[in-house]
Amino acid sequence: MSTLTDETSVQVVGNILTDATKPLKDRFRALFTLRNIGGEKAIDIISSCFNDTSALLKHELAYCLGQMQDKYALSALSQVLADRSQEPMVRHEAGEALGAIGAQESVSVLKEYLNDPVIEVAETCQLALQRLNWLNSSKDNENNLLPNPYKSVDPAPSTGKMEIVELEKILLDESLPIFQRYRAMFSLRNLGTKEAVKVLAKGLKCTSALFRHEIAYVLGQIQSDACVDELKTNLQDREENPMVRHECAEALGSIATPECTRMLEEYLKDNERVVKESCLVALDISEYENSAQFQYADGLAKLKTVQS
Repeated sequence: MSTLTDETSVQVVGNILTDATKPLKDRFRALFTLRNIGGEKAIDIISSCFNDTSALLKHELAYCLGQMQDKYALSALSQVLADRSQEPMVRHEAGEALGAIGAQESVSVLKEYLNDPVIEVAETCQLALQRLNWLNSSKDNENNLLPNPYKSVDPAPSTGKMEIVELEKILLDESLPIFQRYRAMFSLRNLGTKEAVKVLAKGLKCTSALFRHEIAYVLGQIQSDACVDELKTNLQDREENPMVRHECAEALGSIATPECTRMLEEYLKDNERVVKESCLVALDISEYENSAQFQYADGLAKLKTVQS
């Protein structure tokens, strides 16, 4: 088998991502492969897909660019945030990605959208600015923060060590700044106990759709079946914000029990495109979780198989 150069590998994997005729699950795996490879060429290919018709894919593009933490992506993300023709969940994720990259030059861009008419975008920009302020400050003595076992770049840091009852009080107090509540959320996630999971699941009933969507996201990270009923309830609610329902579907895919699989199959024909696409991707994640596959982002492994 000939050895592909890194650039050629990126391009071949990128061709899968940019091909709208490919199954969405294959494009997702290609996207996460590019995220893991990194570099400007990968960022250019990812950024070229923001004209896709799938809001779910575009949302995930922005998420991956944020997780890559490369300032080269700032321009593309700023353009997506500013583009009011983009779906709210895509603009939200672009704002969150700017916060994840953590560059102080994003402050002026984020400030422009603090009062955006789309509340999820406005709240996201508030969070991103507070994260940038936190990064630019003493950062609360990071050694005292609860460690993040998931290695994700989060919209807010965890808190120092606190009792679950204290974290619950902060999490569910809707009079508090959302950044403070997010910090409690990520502390509960980092604890990861069944008690912490049940507390987090209560957040699925809070007022903010952005907050509920993030609750579902962290429950998917924990992968505990203790919250399946709560996630199902929000997925089944057709009055729920599609951004929340989508995240509940993906969380159920990560938890990957037979009950979760049945639920996802039931909503493969949902009226909301982002929900049915999320169920499709979530079933692929569930299949991966229940398989002996080495990794989900398997674009390079597939390349080697094709060439051998």
